[in-house]
Amino acid sequence: MKSLQGEKEVLLQESGILTAKLQRRSFLQYAGAGVAGVALIAAGCKKDKSTPGLDSGVDLGSGDPGILNYAYALEQLEGAFYDAVVKSPYTGIPANELALLTDIRDHELAHREFFKKALGTGAIVSLTVDFSSINFADRTSVLNAAKAFEDLGVSAYNGAGKLLKTAKYLEVAGKIVSVEARHAALIRDLISNGSFADLTAVDANGLDGAKTPIQVLTIAKTYLKTAINASNLPTS
Repeated sequence: MKSLQGEKEVLLQESGILTAKLQRRSFLQYAGAGVAGVALIAAGCKKDKSTPGLDSGVDLGSGDPGILNYAYALEQLEGAFYDAVVKSPYTGIPANELALLTDIRDHELAHREFFKKALGTGAIVSLTVDFSSINFADRTSVLNAAKAFEDLGVSAYNGAGKLLKTAKYLEVAGKIVSVEARHAALIRDLISNGSFADLTAVDANGLDGAKTPIQVLTIAKTYLKTAINASNLPTS
């Protein structure tokens, strides 16, 4: 809990660095101006032609702003989940578990607000979630859902890093995915002590997994009422 304020300050500082540059970039891209710059991005970003169920709805966009909106969508989902957990704790939750889950909630909300501020007018709308498959009164249901969200988040950042063209964005993404991995380890230990980095989380080479945005969103859309259009995201 002591590190939360410091983490927020770092994120906001990063946001201040990124905002002016990104908002201009977003304006150029979404307003159709800056032909030369947009053309370069478009040339370097192949569209994924296979996006079943992810080709209509809220458009995440393309290029770096698209990847940041993709991350923003995932942070919205995680933030909403933990906010629901904290506001309606499962039956018999110990005080220390509630405190830990509150810390994670605050981290996820800070991540969400960071992306919203950094994207500025290029940010997608707030998404409507669907957690009807989760029993928030049951510890096992909540922690298994938390484990799934955290593992998905780690694999999402790992898979999206190579798609970012701007080094500064990659640096920020690295700072966030390390926090997501800490969350994943903690949730695993709450489920089964000592399992924080077992072979279901880390492969034989000691590496976390990576998923493409389409793979991640295909899983995540189960928990979203808002339809997502990911067809313009870069794939390489």
